[in-house]
Amino acid sequence: MSSTHNAPRGCTNFKARQLSRLLSRHYDIELAKSGLKTTQYSLLTHVMRLGPIAPGELARQMGLDASTLTRNLQPLVAGGWILQGAGADARSRLVTITTVGRGKQIEAQQHWKAAQRTINAILGAEQVSALHLLLDDCVALLESTTVPT
Repeated sequence: MSSTHNAPRGCTNFKARQLSRLLSRHYDIELAKSGLKTTQYSLLTHVMRLGPIAPGELARQMGLDASTLTRNLQPLVAGGWILQGAGADARSRLVTITTVGRGKQIEAQQHWKAAQRTINAILGAEQVSALHLLLDDCVALLESTTVPT
């Protein structure tokens, strides 16, 4: 016997994007106080944790395509927070965070933490933890599934 009262209603993509936009708004407002966008903070944090790193590997780690990564790196390079230098050979490049970039990431991290505390307070820590588990499970399932192109 199948139960229809628990069947999904509406578009999953729309609902996920709606949640993403609302969450992003909270983080964007708080991170703007450091002069960074959420994407820039994420990039600085990844480069600080993983770098020096090849752009292709950084894009893979962040789930970005190469052109998006290049576009997102430009303001960080212009701000002096990230360096793109030569790699092991003439064809390779490495992305590295600068000392000034480390300072900016540390400053922005305080704002990121404030945004996270706000989300936890609004939704409740138990709900946020459950959401994280659900999202991690969904990501793992979708990553393991081949999507026809």
